[in-house]
Amino acid sequence: MGTIDVHTHFVPSAWPDLSTQVGPGLWPTLRVDSERDAMIMLGETEFRRIGDDCWDASARLADMDADGVEMQVVSPTPLFFSYDKSGDEAVKVARIFNDLALEICAPAPERLIPFAQVPLQDPDAACAEADRALASGHAGVEIGNHVGDRDLDDEGMVMFLQHCADNDIPVFVHPWDMPGSPRLDRWMARWLTGMPAETHLSIIAMILGGVFDRVPPTLRLAFAHGGGSFAFWLGRFENAWLQRPDLIGVSERPPSAYLERFSVDSVVFDPVALRALVETLGTSQVMVGSDYPYPLGERPVGSVVDRADFLDEAQKRAIRRDNALRFLGR
Repeated sequence: MGTIDVHTHFVPSAWPDLSTQVGPGLWPTLRVDSERDAMIMLGETEFRRIGDDCWDASARLADMDADGVEMQVVSPTPLFFSYDKSGDEAVKVARIFNDLALEICAPAPERLIPFAQVPLQDPDAACAEADRALASGHAGVEIGNHVGDRDLDDEGMVMFLQHCADNDIPVFVHPWDMPGSPRLDRWMARWLTGMPAETHLSIIAMILGGVFDRVPPTLRLAFAHGGGSFAFWLGRFENAWLQRPDLIGVSERPPSAYLERFSVDSVVFDPVALRALVETLGTSQVMVGSDYPYPLGERPVGSVVDRADFLDEAQKRAIRRDNALRFLGR
Protein backbone atom coordinates (compact mmCIF):
# COMPACT_ATOMS: atom_id res chain seq x y z
CA MET A 1 0.00 0.00 0.00
CA GLY A 2 1.58 3.26 -1.17
CA THR A 3 1.56 6.84 0.02
CA ILE A 4 -1.44 9.13 -0.42
CA ASP A 5 -0.39 12.66 -1.36
CA VAL A 6 -3.10 15.14 -0.32
CA HIS A 7 -1.49 18.26 -1.79
CA THR A 8 -0.88 18.41 -5.54
CA HIS A 9 -2.05 20.77 -8.27
CA PHE A 10 -3.04 20.70 -11.90
CA VAL A 11 -3.14 23.15 -14.79
CA PRO A 12 -4.94 22.11 -18.00
CA SER A 13 -3.05 22.13 -21.29
CA ALA A 14 -5.71 24.45 -22.71
CA TRP A 15 -8.90 26.20 -21.67
CA PRO A 16 -11.44 28.47 -23.36
CA ASP A 17 -10.75 32.18 -23.79
CA LEU A 18 -12.13 33.42 -20.47
CA SER A 19 -12.61 36.97 -21.75
CA THR A 20 -15.05 35.52 -24.28
CA GLN A 21 -16.60 32.76 -22.18
CA VAL A 22 -16.82 34.67 -18.88
CA GLY A 23 -16.39 38.40 -19.38
CA PRO A 24 -13.84 41.13 -20.05
CA GLY A 25 -10.91 41.47 -17.69
CA LEU A 26 -7.40 40.28 -16.92
CA TRP A 27 -7.56 36.48 -17.11
CA PRO A 28 -4.86 33.82 -17.09
CA THR A 29 -3.94 32.33 -20.44
CA LEU A 30 -1.46 29.64 -21.42
CA ARG A 31 1.42 30.18 -23.83
CA VAL A 32 2.33 26.72 -25.08
CA ASP A 33 6.03 26.58 -25.91
CA SER A 34 6.27 22.85 -26.71
CA GLU A 35 4.44 19.58 -26.09
CA ARG A 36 5.96 19.46 -22.59
CA ASP A 37 6.49 23.09 -21.69
CA ALA A 38 4.21 26.10 -21.25
CA MET A 39 3.99 29.47 -19.51
CA ILE A 40 0.98 30.73 -17.55
CA MET A 41 0.44 34.33 -18.54
CA LEU A 42 -1.44 37.19 -16.91
CA GLY A 43 -1.91 39.60 -19.75
CA GLU A 44 1.59 40.14 -21.11
CA THR A 45 3.24 39.13 -17.82
CA GLU A 46 4.81 35.71 -17.33
CA PHE A 47 3.38 34.18 -14.15
CA ARG A 48 4.76 30.64 -13.92
CA ARG A 49 6.51 28.14 -16.16
CA ILE A 50 4.94 24.68 -16.03
CA GLY A 51 5.53 21.29 -17.58
CA ASP A 52 3.37 18.48 -18.88
CA ASP A 53 3.23 16.96 -15.38
CA CYS A 54 0.58 19.63 -14.72
CA TRP A 55 -1.85 18.17 -17.28
CA ASP A 56 -0.59 14.80 -18.54
CA ALA A 57 -1.81 11.90 -16.42
CA SER A 58 0.89 9.57 -17.79
CA ALA A 59 3.68 11.94 -16.70
CA ARG A 60 2.04 12.34 -13.30
CA LEU A 61 1.58 8.61 -12.83
CA ALA A 62 5.22 7.92 -13.78
CA ASP A 63 6.40 10.30 -11.06
CA MET A 64 3.96 8.76 -8.59
CA ASP A 65 5.30 5.30 -9.34
CA ALA A 66 8.88 6.53 -8.91
CA ASP A 67 8.03 7.96 -5.47
CA GLY A 68 5.80 5.11 -4.27
CA VAL A 69 2.66 7.26 -4.34
CA GLU A 70 -0.53 5.27 -4.73
CA MET A 71 -2.99 8.19 -4.87
CA GLN A 72 -2.86 11.95 -5.35
CA VAL A 73 -5.44 14.53 -4.42
CA VAL A 74 -5.36 16.78 -7.49
CA SER A 75 -6.43 20.32 -6.64
CA PRO A 76 -6.71 23.59 -8.57
CA THR A 77 -3.81 26.00 -8.82
CA PRO A 78 -4.96 28.95 -6.67
CA LEU A 79 -4.35 31.48 -9.45
CA PHE A 80 -7.60 30.28 -11.03
CA PHE A 81 -9.83 30.84 -7.98
CA SER A 82 -11.04 34.19 -9.41
CA TYR A 83 -12.18 35.48 -6.03
CA ASP A 84 -11.61 39.05 -7.24
CA LYS A 85 -14.31 38.66 -9.90
CA SER A 86 -18.07 38.70 -9.53
CA GLY A 87 -19.77 35.60 -8.19
CA ASP A 88 -21.37 34.90 -11.58
CA GLU A 89 -18.00 35.09 -13.31
CA ALA A 90 -16.31 32.91 -10.71
CA VAL A 91 -19.04 30.27 -11.11
CA LYS A 92 -18.32 30.06 -14.84
CA VAL A 93 -14.58 29.79 -14.23
CA ALA A 94 -15.06 27.12 -11.56
CA ARG A 95 -17.22 25.00 -13.85
CA ILE A 96 -14.70 25.22 -16.68
CA PHE A 97 -11.71 24.18 -14.56
CA ASN A 98 -13.59 21.63 -12.50
CA ASP A 99 -14.71 19.85 -15.65
CA LEU A 100 -11.18 19.97 -17.05
CA ALA A 101 -9.87 18.48 -13.79
CA LEU A 102 -12.13 15.48 -14.30
CA GLU A 103 -10.69 15.00 -17.78
CA ILE A 104 -7.12 15.12 -16.44
CA CYS A 105 -7.89 12.56 -13.73
CA ALA A 106 -10.05 10.30 -15.92
CA PRO A 107 -7.20 8.02 -17.14
CA ALA A 108 -6.62 6.76 -13.58
CA PRO A 109 -9.68 7.45 -11.42
CA GLU A 110 -8.55 5.07 -8.71
CA ARG A 111 -5.26 6.99 -8.29
CA LEU A 112 -5.97 10.62 -9.26
CA ILE A 113 -8.55 12.12 -6.90
CA PRO A 114 -9.90 15.50 -8.12
CA PHE A 115 -10.80 18.33 -5.76
CA ALA A 116 -12.91 21.22 -7.06
CA GLN A 117 -12.71 24.98 -6.75
CA VAL A 118 -15.78 27.04 -5.81
CA PRO A 119 -16.79 30.73 -6.10
CA LEU A 120 -16.14 31.39 -2.43
CA GLN A 121 -17.07 35.08 -2.68
CA ASP A 122 -20.69 33.96 -3.22
CA PRO A 123 -21.51 31.37 -0.52
CA ASP A 124 -24.77 30.18 -2.09
CA ALA A 125 -23.06 29.69 -5.45
CA ALA A 126 -20.10 28.01 -3.72
CA CYS A 127 -22.41 25.48 -2.08
CA ALA A 128 -24.17 24.82 -5.38
CA GLU A 129 -20.91 24.32 -7.29
CA ALA A 130 -19.53 22.05 -4.57
CA ASP A 131 -22.63 19.88 -4.88
CA ARG A 132 -22.42 19.86 -8.69
CA ALA A 133 -18.73 18.98 -8.59
CA LEU A 134 -19.20 16.16 -6.09
CA ALA A 135 -22.05 14.74 -8.17
CA SER A 136 -19.78 14.90 -11.25
CA GLY A 137 -16.94 12.94 -9.69
CA HIS A 138 -14.92 15.25 -7.49
CA ALA A 139 -14.02 14.01 -4.01
CA GLY A 140 -13.75 17.34 -2.17
CA VAL A 141 -12.99 21.04 -2.55
CA GLU A 142 -9.95 23.24 -2.29
CA ILE A 143 -10.52 26.81 -1.13
CA GLY A 144 -8.27 29.79 -0.66
CA ASN A 145 -7.67 30.93 2.89
CA HIS A 146 -9.39 34.29 2.42
CA VAL A 147 -11.42 36.39 -0.01
CA GLY A 148 -10.02 39.89 0.07
CA ASP A 149 -10.29 41.00 3.69
CA ARG A 150 -12.83 38.29 4.54
CA ASP A 151 -11.20 35.47 6.47
CA LEU A 152 -12.58 32.02 7.25
CA ASP A 153 -14.68 33.34 10.12
CA ASP A 154 -16.72 35.53 7.75
CA GLU A 155 -20.41 34.60 7.91
CA GLY A 156 -20.45 33.48 4.30
CA MET A 157 -17.38 31.32 4.76
CA VAL A 158 -18.89 29.75 7.87
CA MET A 159 -22.07 28.99 5.94
CA PHE A 160 -20.03 27.23 3.26
CA LEU A 161 -18.02 25.24 5.81
CA GLN A 162 -21.28 24.25 7.54
CA HIS A 163 -22.59 23.04 4.17
CA CYS A 164 -19.47 20.94 3.69
CA ALA A 165 -19.87 19.46 7.18
CA ASP A 166 -23.53 18.67 6.54
CA ASN A 167 -22.78 17.06 3.18
CA ASP A 168 -19.59 15.21 4.14
CA ILE A 169 -17.35 17.21 1.78
CA PRO A 170 -13.65 17.37 2.74
CA VAL A 171 -12.10 20.85 2.50
CA PHE A 172 -8.45 21.59 1.76
CA VAL A 173 -7.40 25.16 2.58
CA HIS A 174 -4.55 26.63 0.54
CA PRO A 175 -2.87 30.01 1.15
CA TRP A 176 -3.00 32.42 -1.74
CA ASP A 177 -2.93 36.10 -2.70
CA MET A 178 -0.13 36.97 -0.31
CA PRO A 179 0.35 40.73 0.03
CA GLY A 180 3.31 42.28 -1.72
CA SER A 181 5.63 45.17 -0.85
CA PRO A 182 9.17 46.24 -1.78
CA ARG A 183 10.39 44.06 1.10
CA LEU A 184 8.34 41.03 0.05
CA ASP A 185 8.71 41.20 -3.72
CA ARG A 186 12.33 40.01 -3.74
CA TRP A 187 13.72 36.52 -3.08
CA MET A 188 10.23 35.02 -3.38
CA ALA A 189 9.63 36.40 0.13
CA ARG A 190 5.86 36.28 -0.30
CA TRP A 191 6.15 32.50 -0.63
CA LEU A 192 8.85 32.14 2.05
CA THR A 193 7.22 34.32 4.73
CA GLY A 194 3.78 35.42 3.54
CA MET A 195 2.48 31.94 2.74
CA PRO A 196 3.20 30.50 6.21
CA ALA A 197 1.78 33.65 7.82
CA GLU A 198 -1.42 33.49 5.74
CA THR A 199 -2.08 29.91 6.81
CA HIS A 200 -1.31 30.67 10.45
CA LEU A 201 -3.68 33.66 10.38
CA SER A 202 -6.52 31.58 8.97
CA ILE A 203 -6.21 28.92 11.68
CA ILE A 204 -6.30 31.71 14.25
CA ALA A 205 -9.45 33.08 12.57
CA MET A 206 -11.08 29.65 12.75
CA ILE A 207 -10.39 29.52 16.50
CA LEU A 208 -10.89 33.11 17.66
CA GLY A 209 -13.67 33.73 15.16
CA GLY A 210 -15.62 30.90 16.79
CA VAL A 211 -15.88 28.77 13.66
CA PHE A 212 -14.89 25.57 15.45
CA ASP A 213 -17.44 26.44 18.15
CA ARG A 214 -20.21 26.74 15.54
CA VAL A 215 -19.38 24.15 12.89
CA PRO A 216 -19.66 20.51 13.98
CA PRO A 217 -16.58 18.31 14.36
CA THR A 218 -17.78 16.25 11.41
CA LEU A 219 -16.15 18.88 9.16
CA ARG A 220 -13.09 17.31 7.53
CA LEU A 221 -10.67 20.22 7.21
CA ALA A 222 -6.99 20.33 6.28
CA PHE A 223 -4.51 23.16 5.87
CA ALA A 224 -1.66 23.16 3.35
CA HIS A 225 2.04 23.76 4.00
CA GLY A 226 2.09 22.26 7.47
CA GLY A 227 -0.39 24.80 8.78
CA GLY A 228 2.14 27.55 8.17
CA SER A 229 3.82 28.81 11.33
CA PHE A 230 0.92 27.80 13.61
CA ALA A 231 2.53 24.83 15.36
CA PHE A 232 5.68 26.73 16.24
CA TRP A 233 3.74 29.66 17.72
CA LEU A 234 0.92 27.81 19.49
CA GLY A 235 2.54 28.51 22.86
CA ARG A 236 2.52 32.25 22.17
CA PHE A 237 -1.09 32.02 21.02
CA GLU A 238 -2.11 30.08 24.15
CA ASN A 239 -0.31 32.51 26.45
CA ALA A 240 -2.00 35.49 24.79
CA TRP A 241 -5.43 33.83 25.13
CA LEU A 242 -4.82 33.33 28.86
CA GLN A 243 -3.18 36.68 29.58
CA ARG A 244 -5.41 38.95 27.51
CA PRO A 245 -8.89 37.43 27.65
CA ASP A 246 -10.33 40.93 27.06
CA LEU A 247 -8.91 40.90 23.51
CA ILE A 248 -8.14 37.30 22.64
CA GLY A 249 -10.15 35.01 24.89
CA VAL A 250 -13.18 35.11 22.60
CA SER A 251 -13.37 31.41 21.71
CA GLU A 252 -15.19 29.04 24.06
CA ARG A 253 -11.99 27.18 24.86
CA PRO A 254 -8.25 27.91 24.69
CA PRO A 255 -6.50 27.39 21.33
CA SER A 256 -4.95 24.05 22.29
CA ALA A 257 -8.43 22.57 22.75
CA TYR A 258 -9.10 22.75 18.98
CA LEU A 259 -6.09 20.85 17.67
CA GLU A 260 -8.11 17.75 16.78
CA ARG A 261 -10.46 19.80 14.59
CA PHE A 262 -8.10 20.12 11.60
CA SER A 263 -5.23 18.39 9.84
CA VAL A 264 -2.15 19.70 8.07
CA ASP A 265 0.07 18.36 5.35
CA SER A 266 3.74 17.46 5.76
CA VAL A 267 5.31 19.96 3.32
CA VAL A 268 7.80 21.28 5.87
CA PHE A 269 10.92 19.62 4.34
CA ASP A 270 12.88 19.18 7.58
CA PRO A 271 12.35 16.38 10.13
CA VAL A 272 12.85 18.93 12.92
CA ALA A 273 9.82 20.87 11.66
CA LEU A 274 7.85 17.65 11.16
CA ARG A 275 8.60 16.70 14.75
CA ALA A 276 7.16 20.02 15.92
CA LEU A 277 3.99 19.31 13.90
CA VAL A 278 3.61 15.81 15.31
CA GLU A 279 4.33 16.82 18.89
CA THR A 280 1.96 19.80 18.68
CA LEU A 281 -0.95 18.44 16.65
CA GLY A 282 -0.54 14.69 17.09
CA THR A 283 0.40 12.01 14.61
CA SER A 284 -3.25 11.59 13.62
CA GLN A 285 -3.48 15.17 12.30
CA VAL A 286 -0.60 15.11 9.78
CA MET A 287 -0.82 13.77 6.21
CA VAL A 288 1.74 13.55 3.44
CA GLY A 289 1.57 16.40 0.95
CA SER A 290 4.09 17.45 -1.66
CA ASP A 291 2.87 20.54 -3.59
CA TYR A 292 3.59 18.50 -6.73
CA PRO A 293 4.47 19.39 -9.47
CA TYR A 294 5.81 22.81 -8.50
CA PRO A 295 9.53 23.40 -7.88
CA LEU A 296 9.06 24.47 -4.25
CA GLY A 297 7.43 21.12 -3.52
CA GLU A 298 8.92 17.93 -2.10
CA ARG A 299 10.48 15.18 -4.20
CA PRO A 300 10.65 12.33 -3.57
CA VAL A 301 7.22 12.66 -2.04
CA GLY A 302 7.21 11.85 1.66
CA SER A 303 10.99 11.98 2.05
CA VAL A 304 10.67 14.11 5.18
CA VAL A 305 8.67 11.26 6.75
CA ASP A 306 11.31 8.73 5.69
CA ARG A 307 13.99 10.81 7.44
CA ALA A 308 11.99 11.22 10.65
CA ASP A 309 13.72 8.68 12.92
CA PHE A 310 11.50 9.71 15.83
CA LEU A 311 8.47 8.11 14.14
CA ASP A 312 7.82 4.39 14.39
CA GLU A 313 6.43 2.40 11.47
CA ALA A 314 2.82 2.68 12.64
CA GLN A 315 3.13 6.46 12.91
CA LYS A 316 4.73 6.70 9.47
CA ARG A 317 1.92 4.61 8.00
CA ALA A 318 -0.65 6.89 9.61
CA ILE A 319 0.98 10.00 8.11
CA ARG A 320 1.64 8.39 4.76
CA ARG A 321 -1.77 6.80 4.28
CA ASP A 322 -4.25 6.17 7.07
CA ASN A 323 -4.92 9.79 8.01
CA ALA A 324 -5.53 10.67 4.37
CA LEU A 325 -8.04 7.86 3.99
CA ARG A 326 -9.94 9.27 6.95
CA PHE A 327 -9.79 12.79 5.50
CA LEU A 328 -11.09 11.52 2.16
CA GLY A 329 -13.79 9.44 3.81
CA ARG A 330 -12.54 6.13 2.40
